[in-house]
Amino acid sequence: MEEVYLETTARELLRDAYDLHIHSAPSHFPRSADDLEVMQQAAAAGMKGICIKSHYEPTGARAMLLNRMHASSGTTAYGSVVLNHTVGGLNVYAVHSALHLGASIVYMPTRDAENSLRYGDMPGDFFSRPGITILDEMGKIKREVYDILDLVKEHNAALATGHLGTDESIYLCREGVRRGVRMILTHPDWERTVVPLETQKELADAGVWIEKCWNVVAEKCCSMEQLAYGIRQLGPQRCFLSSDMGKKGFDLPVHGMLRFLQGLLRYGIPKSDLARMARQNPGLVLGLTV
Repeated sequence: MEEVYLETTARELLRDAYDLHIHSAPSHFPRSADDLEVMQQAAAAGMKGICIKSHYEPTGARAMLLNRMHASSGTTAYGSVVLNHTVGGLNVYAVHSALHLGASIVYMPTRDAENSLRYGDMPGDFFSRPGITILDEMGKIKREVYDILDLVKEHNAALATGHLGTDESIYLCREGVRRGVRMILTHPDWERTVVPLETQKELADAGVWIEKCWNVVAEKCCSMEQLAYGIRQLGPQRCFLSSDMGKKGFDLPVHGMLRFLQGLLRYGIPKSDLARMARQNPGLVLGLTV
């Protein structure tokens, strides 16, 4: 009986929800679904929106095509850009271009971040490269990062920390908030980007959006119980839920979101809090009026 309630309630919560962290094909890495399939699955679930992410190319134009093809679905696709080497790293011109094509989220380096590469290559990496850091030799934020912050604010987009190290992420989030930028602390429970819970709370209180991902549970970096505990400590006000799914061999994004919602319900997160973190807060992250 409980399982039926959990599944029914999760499906209800998924209606009008967003998933702002989806890895779909075409991609340099094996994916479980392509853009069209992800969009169709989200629309069938009654979701409000999805954001597609590629480590090595902007996805704003892909989102435009999806929206044209699914104009009557009630589901909107959003694009993003990740500042890895293939777009020139911390390249303000790449940010200009991506935002002009409608990117809603700009990510700091992920696979090519100096911090991420300290742990070694991620599965599928196919070239050698130096790591990218947002800090100069004096430990200060580079000038181009400030230019990127200003551009993101100008275009009413959000800036995510990607796979930066803990100290870099904290520094960047504080500077971003100070300059009036919507900031996202990217999956702070993942093994390469762990941020202590007390620091997550400090950043949330300062106005940073804290991303909570199903992927960290799927990859066994964090248990559902631990994730639910963290959400209770932070409160629902500044958290949002995403799947970070798309990797071949793992859940499809929609299925990941359903399992995530069921798991959090099972560990006592109230339905009203889940609705806020799955529906209202992601809309605010995107700068929408909700």
